[in-house]
Amino acid sequence: MTVRKQAESRGGRPRDSRVDEAVASAVRELLVEVGYARLTMDQVAARAGVGKAAIYRRHATKQEMIFEVAAQGQFLAEPPARGSLRADLAAVLAEITGSMASAPPGALPGLLADIHADPGLLARFVTQYRGAQIQTLTEILDAAIARGELTSRPDAAILNAVLVGPVFAWLYLLSESSDQLPVLTSALLDAALALVTTTGGPGADAQVG
Repeated sequence: MTVRKQAESRGGRPRDSRVDEAVASAVRELLVEVGYARLTMDQVAARAGVGKAAIYRRHATKQEMIFEVAAQGQFLAEPPARGSLRADLAAVLAEITGSMASAPPGALPGLLADIHADPGLLARFVTQYRGAQIQTLTEILDAAIARGELTSRPDAAILNAVLVGPVFAWLYLLSESSDQLPVLTSALLDAALALVTTTGGPGADAQVG
């Protein structure tokens, strides 16, 4: 259901998509210019050319506002269809690294820290963001089963952690160069394939469902 339809179904006035787009654009620009910690609602309102009330009608907090903007471009929203498990996972890794490496410095760690401090926002993150990633990986694994590459479905949540966790750690915990991401993702691809083929490859018990 779209935002406009949601508003109509509640009996309220439909939101102006132009304001949504202006706010989202302002958030993205300011994250680059001032960073996550220093970004304020006042700055967003001024940059977007809207009143602060218009922002608060959409987002109760700065954290929620930034989350909504970040979720619009969430990675792993759609499964690739490259014809093989290796090619699909390689495409997933390319999307993960591209998304994380292009994020404004400090934005993802700061947002994730605030998400985990807010039970309501954390629940939305788990369902809208992490849940979407796991669903996409589940579809990739099911396609591999249909092609005969796997005989059962490995745990998609563990596969998600294997793919996402090291990239996040490399960029934000270890502060390593993004120039070395191709070397890291090559190793991650081999590790992910070893994981899924060990737990779901030929000889494993079928557990599709």
